[in-house]
Amino acid sequence: MSDAVQSTPGAAKSIPAGPKPFAPEDEASLREALKRCSPSTFEAAVQFRKTGNAEHVPAVVIGVIERFVEPDLRAKLKDADDDLRLIEDLGIDSLTMMEIVILVEDVLQMTINNDELRNLRTVGDVKTFIDCKIRGLPLPKPTKFIPIEHIGAVMPIQPPFLFLNEASVSSTAANGKYKITGQEFFLQGHFKDNPVMPASMMLEALGQLAVLYLLEGAPTEPGKMVSAQTIFFTGCEGVRAHRICKPGDVLTLSIKPKRMKMPFAWFEGSIRVGQEKAVMVEEITLTFGFVDAANQPVPINGADHAGSVNGVDASVVTPPMRVAIGG
Repeated sequence: MSDAVQSTPGAAKSIPAGPKPFAPEDEASLREALKRCSPSTFEAAVQFRKTGNAEHVPAVVIGVIERFVEPDLRAKLKDADDDLRLIEDLGIDSLTMMEIVILVEDVLQMTINNDELRNLRTVGDVKTFIDCKIRGLPLPKPTKFIPIEHIGAVMPIQPPFLFLNEASVSSTAANGKYKITGQEFFLQGHFKDNPVMPASMMLEALGQLAVLYLLEGAPTEPGKMVSAQTIFFTGCEGVRAHRICKPGDVLTLSIKPKRMKMPFAWFEGSIRVGQEKAVMVEEITLTFGFVDAANQPVPINGADHAGSVNGVDASVVTPPMRVAIGG
């Protein structure tokens, strides 16, 4: 397996063939196409067309998406979170998505096949997809949205120590949500008459999301799969807690792999409540190992006919990895 994780979309690279000449009439045409977009979107598009530098692409894509999003939802794009869902969070239907794609095609001078749009479900999917098309890179695997039933079937951690209500996993990141209910066992004493989610448990939640990434999204060697029984937490660095989190808060979790070299995987992570930072972690380290991938029937909605998920018998759950991250 490659020692390094795939380069982050948006890094400073140019189109392999080089940019086409950008004449004054091209700028006028571009201004007309983006007349309903922000000035910063137009400037990013001009710089991309002049230089071919792909670092300008995310600003163009976000700006075009913003132009089609209802005004009361545009605040969600302020930080351009990659886990924002196009339909559920931004209200973008299939017809609107086609309008977005057509404008992006015109602005970036590229062609997108309609069939390629089916797997674009988040802002991150769109940015990564466009970036790969521009660079001539292989398209990444589509984001997988994982319901709580599937999470519980594949994870070694189980309730009441499982802090993921839903998750999505792509080849470059994993995102999840957890609502603090107030019924968590540790809130009975943390603190007296003032329930507050411990920072250590929020780090545990990020660690669990990293575990899910290893099981569902990490690249593997041919004929191999990551074993749930081999994943353990080994450390974290650069932790900053920015916000107290209490019952009723919905934690939005995000992790991105920084590097993988068996038996170690390094991640960066963050937790937000709405647009507010709650916890930021520079590095979370897990250990993992491979096992031979068993020949299983084709899964249907994540589970095969034998009641297993990704080759794991759903009726047999491994003991929970209660390696709470110290805080």
